[in-house]
Amino acid sequence: MARIEYDEDDSDDDREAPDWRRRLFTWTLAAVGLGLGFLIPYSLYLNHQVGQRFGQFQWQIPTRVFARPLQLHSGLAMDAQTLKTELDAASYRDDGAGVRPGTYARDGRRWLIASRGFQDVDRAIPASRIELVLSGGRVASLRDAARKQALKSVRLDPARIATLYGQQQEERRLVRIAEVPQLLTDTLQAVEDRDFAHHNGIDLGGMARALFVNVRAGETRQGASTLTQQLARSGLLGIGREQTLTRKFNEILYALLIEARYDKAVILEAYLNQVYLGQRGAQAIHGVAAGSEFWFGRDLRDLSTEQVALLVGIVKGPSAYDPRRNPESALARRNFVLGQMQETELIDQAEYQRALKSPLGITHSPGSIAANRFPAYVDLVRRQLARDYPADALQGAGLSVLTGMSPSAQAYAEGAVTRTLKSLEGKRRPALQAGLVMTDVHDGEVVAVVGSRDVAQPGFNRAIEAKRPVGSLLKPFVYLRALALLDQYSLATWVDDSPVTISLGNGKRWTPGNSDGRSHGSVRLIDALAQSYNQATVRVGMAVDPAVIADLMHTLASIEVKPNPSLILGAIDLSPYAMAQLYQFLASGGELQSLHAVRGVLDRDGKPVKRYDKAPVPAQEGDSIAVRLITIALQQAVSSGTGRQLVNDGLGRLRPAGKTGTSNDSRDSWFAGWTGDHLAVVWVGNDQNESTGLYGATGAMRVWSGIFSRLPSAPLKVSGKGLEWQWVAQSYSTDAECPGARRLPFVAGYAPAYQPCVAAPPPEEQGGWREWFGWGRDDDSTTPQPQAPQPPPDPATEPQR
Repeated sequence: MARIEYDEDDSDDDREAPDWRRRLFTWTLAAVGLGLGFLIPYSLYLNHQVGQRFGQFQWQIPTRVFARPLQLHSGLAMDAQTLKTELDAASYRDDGAGVRPGTYARDGRRWLIASRGFQDVDRAIPASRIELVLSGGRVASLRDAARKQALKSVRLDPARIATLYGQQQEERRLVRIAEVPQLLTDTLQAVEDRDFAHHNGIDLGGMARALFVNVRAGETRQGASTLTQQLARSGLLGIGREQTLTRKFNEILYALLIEARYDKAVILEAYLNQVYLGQRGAQAIHGVAAGSEFWFGRDLRDLSTEQVALLVGIVKGPSAYDPRRNPESALARRNFVLGQMQETELIDQAEYQRALKSPLGITHSPGSIAANRFPAYVDLVRRQLARDYPADALQGAGLSVLTGMSPSAQAYAEGAVTRTLKSLEGKRRPALQAGLVMTDVHDGEVVAVVGSRDVAQPGFNRAIEAKRPVGSLLKPFVYLRALALLDQYSLATWVDDSPVTISLGNGKRWTPGNSDGRSHGSVRLIDALAQSYNQATVRVGMAVDPAVIADLMHTLASIEVKPNPSLILGAIDLSPYAMAQLYQFLASGGELQSLHAVRGVLDRDGKPVKRYDKAPVPAQEGDSIAVRLITIALQQAVSSGTGRQLVNDGLGRLRPAGKTGTSNDSRDSWFAGWTGDHLAVVWVGNDQNESTGLYGATGAMRVWSGIFSRLPSAPLKVSGKGLEWQWVAQSYSTDAECPGARRLPFVAGYAPAYQPCVAAPPPEEQGGWREWFGWGRDDDSTTPQPQAPQPPPDPATEPQR
C-alpha cells in the first residue's frame, strides 16, 4: 500500500486554510441571514404600508364653497363696474384678448369673455367665448363670439368664496393625469427626473449626472432623488428636514416597492397631486392644480410656457423660490427651467426667447385660495348644510358647495354697511352694528349676508342670531291679512286714526300712540300704511284678530309667536333673516319661497349629489292679488311716505317698495325694501341695547340706499292681473276730472259704486294738495304734520270698532 507523504510544514498550512475559509463563510452566511431576517420582514411591513397608504392615497381634500354662476342674458340689469367685480371675483384676467379660458377683454361697451366651463347643479356647463354689449345699464346684446350667433343666456363659472379645511390645513385639488398639460409633465421630468420612464425607483445614472452638474455649476442645480423617491418622502415619510441614513434607506425601499406595485402613470399622477408648492399661513399648498391657482390664479390648462417653467422650478424649494418674496431667485430658477425645456426640445428657440423676456406672471394675492372673506355668509351655508353634513363630515371632504351668493351684491352690501355706519357715528351715539340679508326675489336664493360692521371677521352673526324688536316692519302683514277680507277692506277704505285703548285682561289696558304724538283722523288704508300710523293700524289689526296675524307669520316663515295685541305694532324680536323670509312672500308676488344659501353639493369627482334649490310653491290667486295691493301701497311709502328719501337719492327709477321700522327709544332701525330683482332687509342698532337716535329712514334705509345706488337691479313692476283701477273721491268711484280724485287699485269686482263728481272733495283727501306737496308723516320722524278734518263715515266701508 502506497503511503502519501506530507511535508510537515505544508500539511500545517493546508489544515489551517480550510478552517479560515470555513469560518469566514460561516460569518458571512450569519450576517446575510441576520440581514435578510431583518430586511425581509421589514420590507414586507413597508410593502403593507405602501398598499394601505399609497394604494388609496385618501388625502384630506378641502371642501370648496362657490358663489352662484353669473347668468347673463339680453336685458339683464348690468353695468361695467359690476361686471368687472363679478369677473375679478371669479379670477378672470383682463389680457386684452379674451381668448384663453379665464380671460376677458373690454373695448368700450363691448366685452369679450372666455369662460372655463364648470359643473353646475343641473348640468355641465361647457367652456365658451362670448361677446356682450352693455348699454343703458343693461346687457344690450349677447352672442357667441366664434359663430356670431345670438345667445339667449350664458353662465360664467363661479367665484370661489370659501374653503372648509379638515384637521390638516392642506389646500389641494385632485386632477387626473389626462387633465394636466403635457408640457408640464414633460418639463417636470426634464428637470427633476429625466429617466423616470425607465428606472425602477432609484436612478444611479441620474445621481451621477446630478453630481456632475452640481460640481460644474458650483451649486446644487439638480437633485439626485427620483420623482418616486420624492413622492415616497412627502407622501409616505412626511416632509422633514432631517437627512438621516435611516430616512434615506426607508425612502429608497419605499421607492422600489412603489415602482414594483404601480405603473408609471399612477405614480406620476400621485406626485402631481402631492407635491408641495407653497404656504399661506397655516394652509399648505399641495398639488399642481392648487399651485396653479395659488401662484397664477389660473387653471392648469391656462398656464403659459413661462408659468409652467416657474411652477416646476418652485418644486425644488417653495420657500427659497417664492416669487412673491424672492422674485429674483424665482426668476433665475424659472429661466434655468426654461433652458432645460429648450435643451430637451420641449420648446423651440423662439418660444424660449419670448418666455425669457416675460414677467413672472404671478398674482399679487393668492386669489381663490385666499382665506375665507365672507364669514357671515359661510356661517349661513354651514347652518343649512348641518342637517345633511355634520361639521366633521363637511370639512376636508373634498365636496364642492354651490351657493347663491352674488359677489357684486355682497361687495356692495359690505361697502354700504361700512360707509354708512362710519358716517353715522358721533360722540353722542353708541357704537353701531348692523345685520343684513339680501335675496333674489325670483327664487329665494340668498345673494348677500352681512353679520357685522367688521365684515371679514367671524363671530356673532347679527343677520341670523340678533333678534331685535321689528316695530313697524310687521305692519304690511297686518294690512295684507285685512285686504283678504274683500267685503271689508280695500286700499281706499277709511280707517280711524284717533286715540285707541285695548283691554289686555287682568285689568291692564294698552293705549298706543303715533310716534309724532298726533292723531290724523280718518285716513285711507293706503295712507295709514304708507305713513305708518300706529293708531289706525291697531284698529285694523284688532278687527283682523292678532291670532290670524300670528298664524300668517307661522305659515310664511315658521315663526311661532303669541297673538298679543302688541304684535300688531311689531312688539316681537326677530332676526333680519327671519324678516327677509317674511318679506320674500311680498317680494316674490305671493309665492312661498324658502330662503336658501346653498343650491347644491357636488362630490369630490364633481358629480351632483344633492340639490337644495327647491321650486317655489306657486302663488294662490287671492294671495297674489293682496300682495300686489300691499306692494303698491309700499311703493307709495317710498314715493311720498316714510321712505321718500330714496327718491331724493335717485332711486325712484327702480320704483322700489319698502317699509321702515323703529323700536322704542330708537334702539333699532329697520328697513325692508325690494325691486324687480332683489330684496334687502337691514337692521342697524347697538349690541348693548342703547338708544341710537336713529329711525328706520335715517339708519337702516341709508344702508339700503347705499347698496342699490350701485347694484344693478330691475325696476319693480306690479302686474295688473286681478286688479282694476278706479278714480275715487270720499267713498265712491268717480270721474278722473273730479278735483282731488285719486286713482287707486281694487280687487276686480270690488271697487266702490260710481257716483258722478258733484262737488269738490274735502281737503283731507290724500293725493290732493297734501300729496302734491309731499306731506306725510314718517314713522321715523317727529315732525308735526297738518291736521285734516274728518270726512263723514260711510257705513258701507267703515270697519267695525
